[in-house]
Amino acid sequence: MGQQERMRVGLVYGGKSGEHEVSLSTAFAVMQEFNYDKYEIIPFYITKQGQWRVGDTRHEPFANKEELTLESGEGRTVQAMAMLFANLDRAASGDAVSSGVDVMFPLLHGTYGEDGTIQGLFEMANVPYVGAGVLASATGMDKAVMKQLFTHAGLPQCKYTDFIRVQWEKEQDALLAKMEAELGYPCFVKPANLGSSVGISKARNRQELIEAVQFALRYDRKIVVEEFVDAREIEVSVLGNDEPQGSLPGEIVSSNEFYDYKAKYLDGKSQMVIPAPIEDALLESIRQMAVTAYRAIDGSGLSRVDFFVRRSDMQVFINEVNTLPGFTPFSMYPQMWKESGLPYNELLDRLLQLAMDRFEAKQGLQYENA
Repeated sequence: MGQQERMRVGLVYGGKSGEHEVSLSTAFAVMQEFNYDKYEIIPFYITKQGQWRVGDTRHEPFANKEELTLESGEGRTVQAMAMLFANLDRAASGDAVSSGVDVMFPLLHGTYGEDGTIQGLFEMANVPYVGAGVLASATGMDKAVMKQLFTHAGLPQCKYTDFIRVQWEKEQDALLAKMEAELGYPCFVKPANLGSSVGISKARNRQELIEAVQFALRYDRKIVVEEFVDAREIEVSVLGNDEPQGSLPGEIVSSNEFYDYKAKYLDGKSQMVIPAPIEDALLESIRQMAVTAYRAIDGSGLSRVDFFVRRSDMQVFINEVNTLPGFTPFSMYPQMWKESGLPYNELLDRLLQLAMDRFEAKQGLQYENA
C-alpha cells in the first residue's frame, strides 16, 4: 500500500447467527463514521444461509441499511473468496495484490462471528483482521472455559456450575441437588456458547430450573448455571494488544429484570451512565481487573469486560469478556472510550492499526526448525 493510497478495509457483516439483523445495523452505523479520505471500504455480506457476497469498493457510505445485502449470485460469492485469499500472494510478490484487501474488519455477532471460526479463516488467508484472535474469540464465547481462566487469574466470580447435555440426561437429579445446595434460588441458567443474552432464564424453584435448562439446551450442548447476586452491572472497554488499556468504567441500568436481549436491543429503555457513580478507588480497581481478564483470555484489539458489584457490600465479581461488543457509535464500548478521551473516528484508526501491528509481528514468527 503506497503512502498516499487509502487503506482497503474489508467490512464483514450479516452472518448465520441469530444476531444477523444486529450485525446489519452495526455495519450501517460503522460505515457512516469512516474517514473516506483515509480508507476505502469493501463490503462483504454473509447471508443467513452462509453465502458470501462482495460489493464494489465504497468511497462513501450506503444510503440505507437495505443496500447492505448487496446483489446475489454465485459469481459474487467466488469473487468474495478470491479477494480474501488474494492476500496469500503477498508472500510471493512482496506487494499487496490489487484485488485483495489490506485488513478485514468483522462486525459479526454471535456464532460464526465472534467464536474464533471466521478468525481462523482470516488466519488461513494470511490477512490482518480487527479484534481478538482465534483462541481469545473461542474462549470469550465459551463461558465455562472463560470462567476457568478467570479462576486461574485469581479473579473473583459468582458461584457457578457447568455441565453438558449428556450429563443432564443421565444425572439430572444429582445435578439439581448440587445446584440447589451450592447456588440456591433464584439462579441464572445460560447456554455456554451464545452471545447477547439469548437463551438465558432466571429460575426461582426446581420446576423453573428444569424448564430453564431445557430451554438453554436448545441453543448449546453445554450449560452454565450461576447464583443470583443482587448487583449493579459495571462495564469496562479494553483496547490494545500486548499492552492493553482500560477505559473509564460505565454502568448499565437495565429496563428489565436482567440485561437480556430485549433490554439490550429492543425496548430502548436501558440507560448507560459513564463514568459509573462509584467511589474512585473501586473504579480504578475494576479497571485493572478488566485488563487482567483481557490478558487471561489472551485478548487483542478490543473487548468489553463486564462485572457485577454486589449492592450489599460492593464486592466485585467478574461476569464475562465480550470480544466483539456492540459497536455502533452509541454502544457502550465506544461511548466509554469517548468519555475517556478517544472519539469514535480515532477509535476506528486505533483498531485498524492494532490489527496491522499484530499481523506484522506474527509474520516474523518461525514455524519450523531453523
